Amino acid sequence: FALSVPARASCLGEKLSFLLLPDSIKDSGKMTHATSMRVKLPVVCIILEGVTMVLFAIFVRYDKETDPKKWHMLLDKNGSHAHTNIDNDFYFRYPSFQDVHVMIFIGFGFLMTFLKRYGFGSVGFNFLIASFGIQWAALMQGFFHFLGDDNKIHVGIESMINAEFCTGSVLISFGGVLGKTSPVQLLVMTIFETTLFAINEYIVVTVLGAKDAGGSMTIHTFGAYFGLTVARVLYRPDLHKSKHREGSVYHSDIFAMIGTVYLWMFWPSFNSAITAHGDDQHRTVMNTYYSLAACTLAAYAISALVSHEGKLDMVHIQNATLAGGVAVGTAAEMVMTPFGAMIVGFITGTISTLGFKYLSPILDSKLKIQDTCGIHNLHGMPGIIGAVVGSIIASFATRDVYGTGLEDVFPLVASEDRTASTQGINQIISLGVTLGFALVGGVLVGFIMKIPIWGSPADTQCFTDEIYWEIPEGDDDDGHGTMMLVKQDDPVKII
Repeated sequence: FALSVPARASCLGEKLSFLLLPDSIKDSGKMTHATSMRVKLPVVCIILEGVTMVLFAIFVRYDKETDPKKWHMLLDKNGSHAHTNIDNDFYFRYPSFQDVHVMIFIGFGFLMTFLKRYGFGSVGFNFLIASFGIQWAALMQGFFHFLGDDNKIHVGIESMINAEFCTGSVLISFGGVLGKTSPVQLLVMTIFETTLFAINEYIVVTVLGAKDAGGSMTIHTFGAYFGLTVARVLYRPDLHKSKHREGSVYHSDIFAMIGTVYLWMFWPSFNSAITAHGDDQHRTVMNTYYSLAACTLAAYAISALVSHEGKLDMVHIQNATLAGGVAVGTAAEMVMTPFGAMIVGFITGTISTLGFKYLSPILDSKLKIQDTCGIHNLHGMPGIIGAVVGSIIASFATRDVYGTGLEDVFPLVASEDRTASTQGINQIISLGVTLGFALVGGVLVGFIMKIPIWGSPADTQCFTDEIYWEIPEGDDDDGHGTMMLVKQDDPVKII
């Protein structure tokens, strides 16, 4: 203790760095700082933001409802006052945007805090990649959807919502590789996945004319199977050496449940955010609302049925209760009826819970897919169910059911450019295209992320914040301070 404070801190830092190294490096006596973000992260962040700002300066402009000159021309067009400020799309879309924004930055972030030693990484890296993702998505989606006659990208409240959707798909993939990747790897994944998302979305929505308002296909299916493919490419044979950190403690599950409740509450806004005003948006909210409610009952029922001693498993409750929102994403704006939404929600909640219980271990042991958050059960399978349900309902769309509202939901069917059965077929084709982009794109991006320069953690140091974050004093490697374990073998004596 005769050393000065800086000297003691330096020695402590060197010892900690040595402890965080892979065993093979420690045994060889060679020191390395491969996981240090001192240079990598600042360089990548500055370059990406610099390139993004340049592209924004060249291509991005306000849309007609945001630009003061264009909007005021609409307000007083030919002196007729055909528009008023209340007609601005901002007033119709911003409440939904707020809800989706909360889902992206709080809901997804906190849902992934179940890992007892990765709370900083779950919320912090979610914040990082979402902040970059909404900017990059505005560009990539803009080139396909919002490019005007002047070859500029015109942004407004709707493009902001679409950028959040794209970012949501990236965050789903993040769940598959949670705790096993560096922040630089995640930014690299965001660049490529966002670009592929925009291309796939353009083909599905514009070229094939599929309907997918809540993104069962374009957001959830794409994000899940892209993330699972990346996880397979990044397979870690010695991940069992970090297995003791992969579990939860009491407080981490409570934090994760906060994310669940936020997502559950705002999912109707997510599915309805960009649907047509009026009955379409109203119907989408209602169908999602009932599907989520039925899904929750199913998740509780099946969890108690299959869990040890008939007890509820928090993993099921945190995740499977949300699957109903995913499963009606495609069909929510269609006339699926409230009881139809309940049936879809209940079936999906059952399948999702069974997936967490029985399928996830098989993916890990047999297919070597280490799915940290179970995105296959929450987003993958429910997304496919949603695509199939949407295809079936679209095949039976008629004017007798929709009236003139058919023009909002299925404009090509209303104009008789295609039949309802053709619309249903195109919905299934869109699912196939989405899976193709997700699987092929996931393989390519996975190998790019596997390049050693990105600072990936060693197999022995996964699922811990210590390698990338400064941790408060007093924490140990078993949890943040002294915590009660979720599962306890010894019987508890009640006095």
